[in-house]
Amino acid sequence: MSSLTAPVLAAGDPLSHVLPHKVMEVGGYSIPNTLIMLLLAAVVMLLTFPLIARSQDRVPRGARNFFESILQFLREQVARPALHDATDRFMPFLWTMFFLILIANLLGALPINPLITLITGKEAHLAGTATGDISITIGLAICAFLAIHVGGIREQGFVHYAKNFAPHVPWPMLILLVPLEIVAAFVKPFALCIRLFANMIAGHIVLAILLGFSSVLATGLSGTGAVITFGSVLGAIFISLLELFVAFLQAYIFTFLTTLFIGMAVHPEH
Repeated sequence: MSSLTAPVLAAGDPLSHVLPHKVMEVGGYSIPNTLIMLLLAAVVMLLTFPLIARSQDRVPRGARNFFESILQFLREQVARPALHDATDRFMPFLWTMFFLILIANLLGALPINPLITLITGKEAHLAGTATGDISITIGLAICAFLAIHVGGIREQGFVHYAKNFAPHVPWPMLILLVPLEIVAAFVKPFALCIRLFANMIAGHIVLAILLGFSSVLATGLSGTGAVITFGSVLGAIFISLLELFVAFLQAYIFTFLTTLFIGMAVHPEH
């Protein structure tokens, strides 16, 4: 191994590009880059949607038409079949959840850190994928958990809602089924958390490995190494495009499953 290749391999930890990094400390609490990116996604929403809503055109055009199409699809094709008459009560939450996750995913796909590194000459970790941080996805799952069970209690009342955890089966079976129903109430949002986190971090790890692999070969080898480097770069481009699709897909899946769970809590008879 050449002397040029060794330092690259030593620094080529793909996890260093996707794990949270402390940016600042406020009141004794460390603020990671992923939290800053989540707040940035919220700011983008607060700036974008009021501007779009100000349009008075009877026929929506441009950005308003794009966003209204998504809003309409989520309400009519995703939420209404599961929530029925409770659809409009939950749509503000579901719309907010979808676009917060989507924008956070898309911001994470931007090459912000490489650009800062290129400009300053120092490795930067100011940006990152918010949904690639397990603590962020846990927070989103807690929001979904509260929406599911608070919505069910408000719709049916606490006593009637609690009875849903005891299925109509012979009473000896309740000894087993009631604990399972209670565990399932926590497992559902936990599954949302892990699915979003795992899918978002996996793509970035693969991308970091491909780029690190190509840089090593380009530094230490020629000929065959150059061909493999070119293939690695093409693979990185493909993964980057796939990440854009995954950004939309994971926001949709999280919102879709949350809607189903809310529907099961609000309308258990369905």
